[in-house]
Amino acid sequence: MDRLLLTLVFVALLLLCVYGMWRGWRRQARTQSVRIPPFPQRPADPGAPQLETTGLYVATTYAGHWQERIVTRGAGLRGPATLRLHADGIDVDRAGMPGFWIPRAAITAVATGKGMAGKVMGTDSLLIVTWRAGEGDDAVEVDTGFRADDRGVYPEWIDKVKGGAQV
Repeated sequence: MDRLLLTLVFVALLLLCVYGMWRGWRRQARTQSVRIPPFPQRPADPGAPQLETTGLYVATTYAGHWQERIVTRGAGLRGPATLRLHADGIDVDRAGMPGFWIPRAAITAVATGKGMAGKVMGTDSLLIVTWRAGEGDDAVEVDTGFRADDRGVYPEWIDKVKGGAQV
């Protein structure tokens, strides 16, 4: 009887912790939806991609704050994705989740990094694109991290993005 009671107390505490984490995630998403403008949608005809890479979308965070994950509008969910570089921007095509568009004019930097929002590697394994979401005074600078299946393409991505953007 004591063991059953102890097990039930443990399960109740575990469920209470999971519920608290879920509520915190939802509250953070609600708060960020006011502060962060909606991410741009992909244009109807972006043209042929200059580069295309498959891999893992890691996260979008506030620029320079690699642990402050943006969770609003599904941006906080990690998953498989394809990055496509077009003449006017980068298409972040996430499998099973809403993708978004990074306009080339909004890109402020592109580099490699070691970690972002709980995903830390020992080498520069992430391609990180720093860009401004929104326009004017409402714009927020964010970092979008991507881990490619073939990390040998990062120098090409950096050269092509810097070559066409105002970085």
